[in-house]
Amino acid sequence: MTNPADAVDPTDPMPLAEVDLADLDNFTDGVTPWRMFHTLRHEDPVHWQPEDAPNSGFWAVTRHEDIARVDRDAETFTSTKFVNLEEVDDDQIAKRASILELDGVRHRALRSLLQRQFGASVINSYADFLRGLTARTLDAALAKGRFDFVKEVSADFPINVLARLLDVPPEDNQQLIDWGNRIIGNTDPDYADVLLGSAESEQYRDLPFRSPASLEVFEYGRELARRRRGGNGTDLVSRLVNETPRDGVPLSGQDFDNYFLLLVVAGNETTRHTISHSMLALLQHPEQLARLQEDPSLIPTAVEEFLRWASPVYHFRRTATRDVELGGKQVKEGDKVVMWYASGNRDEKVFGNPYDFDVARADNDHVTFGKGSPHLCLGNLLARTEIRIMFEELIPRLSTIRLTGEVPRVRSNFVNGIKQLPVEVTVS
Repeated sequence: MTNPADAVDPTDPMPLAEVDLADLDNFTDGVTPWRMFHTLRHEDPVHWQPEDAPNSGFWAVTRHEDIARVDRDAETFTSTKFVNLEEVDDDQIAKRASILELDGVRHRALRSLLQRQFGASVINSYADFLRGLTARTLDAALAKGRFDFVKEVSADFPINVLARLLDVPPEDNQQLIDWGNRIIGNTDPDYADVLLGSAESEQYRDLPFRSPASLEVFEYGRELARRRRGGNGTDLVSRLVNETPRDGVPLSGQDFDNYFLLLVVAGNETTRHTISHSMLALLQHPEQLARLQEDPSLIPTAVEEFLRWASPVYHFRRTATRDVELGGKQVKEGDKVVMWYASGNRDEKVFGNPYDFDVARADNDHVTFGKGSPHLCLGNLLARTEIRIMFEELIPRLSTIRLTGEVPRVRSNFVNGIKQLPVEVTVS
């Protein structure tokens, strides 16, 4: 069973006048976003998208080459005015800025605090732990026969990895998942405490994502910091509170709060949604699942296709620091410039047959983690490793798997999320 929208051709013409990337309801059926991106790439690849007040509109950048240009040029397209669509004033920036909203020396200094922890030598040393954790996750899920793949596998596995990196007890896992849902899902009524853009959200304007859940994350992180400060731990919290950044400027309490919250959110959401989308794609393309069952050596290559296909984050924003020409359009200083990574991952100029899901796709130059950017996802190797090990362990166990219900999407034009993926399996 699949959603009716999944059978719709994503290249089915959509009139340019009907494209609206600011309408969140366009992102709930699994196909309308791809139709909009297809139209924009072909008809208006750097497109001015109006928004409702108080926002002022943005340039939607939808071609791979233009996305790469924006991503690489932090001097012309800065992150310091925020990376989401919400427009914030200087006071909000001062209170809410994380490493994502920094450029230059300070950004590199804060990034370096944890860079080694996400490097190849450390991540490779986790391989046995990750494989054992994956086995436990799958043992528990597959034994049920019928279950929600998102809850039992996609969400369970990466949150256990995050708990290990933060050195927090597994019994806190569900709370970490809940916080991530409430914060990132701030535009979805099923998740948000307070919907972004509502009158009530104004009282939370100084919090990340305007989410009251941020206060709970801050409190949790501060207690961890209090316990770890002055110790010799090697977990991520210990490194944040006991090491000084390369620029010699220690983390303030606010710096720690925002860094910790980013770890909680980013450490779970993108990997979770990539695993969910990948499993759904294999269900919808059983011949590709059969290829991986027959030749497991394809799985590392398939991981890159999973990442391209899933595009778990639709976009990130920059702000122009000067007047500049981009894709034939005149961008003005102060304009929001939004890189639609998901669109870049379907660019026909880069990917042959981009709407084909091909687990053996070669030269997969996707932009899921960014493209040549100083903000290239710090955890990209960990995510790739988690996804690879998950499917190396899962695929040999599957005898049959089928979809048993609808696949609702997160109401968001930021995160490309799946809420539930009901399946029935038999095991080999």
